[in-house]
Amino acid sequence: MKRYIVLILMLLPVLALFAQKESRNVKAGNKHYLKEKYVEAEVEYRKGLEQNKSSYSANFNLGNSLYRQEKYEDAAQQFEKAAALAGSDSKRIANANHNKGNALLNAQKVDEAIEAYKEALRHNPDDHDTRYNLAYAKHMKKQMQQQQQQQQQKQEQKQEEQEKEEQQQQNQQEQQQEQQEQQQQMQEEQGMSKENAEQILQALMEDEKQTQEKVKEQEAKKAKRYRVEKDW
Repeated sequence: MKRYIVLILMLLPVLALFAQKESRNVKAGNKHYLKEKYVEAEVEYRKGLEQNKSSYSANFNLGNSLYRQEKYEDAAQQFEKAAALAGSDSKRIANANHNKGNALLNAQKVDEAIEAYKEALRHNPDDHDTRYNLAYAKHMKKQMQQQQQQQQQKQEQKQEEQEKEEQQQQNQQEQQQEQQEQQQQMQEEQGMSKENAEQILQALMEDEKQTQEKVKEQEAKKAKRYRVEKDW
């Protein structure tokens, strides 16, 4: 990771030569940049762009100063502008796309970084640093894909365990409900049995009462039929 960050510094001597024909602001920006005063350098480069928006050096060096401030997406935009202003100069186009790839890689835009490195190699196929960065970016992409896959697997496993737990809870609830229904049914059956027994007992008592009443009636009739005659 340190190697592709250092590559931007390797391009500064070339940029200093480009800046010789630029405004005083761009030269002042370069001095601040070499002293690692990146905010001051940014200010001077922007002043230079106010005078000449089509300046390759001002756009390119502004991208470097933004990069050093970790404003990676803004830096990538400046490198893209610089590449568009490079005309037919393959070396300048390659350098701009190389640094654009570095900025995008730091911004975690790996796919875009890979494309930027490829574009740089189209204009400068012999640049071993760009080729190294491209390989690194591809390796990073592979790692990110593996991490995403592992994370997805963990999420799927977690979801599966959660669904399993919910299913177990549902089964327990169904079992409890079934047990409650069975207990309620047994209680109802016991209640009905008790009620039936009372009804049967009441019926037997009623039958016995009726039987006793009939017996009494029959005895009463016999008593009338065989009553003792009066003495003369």
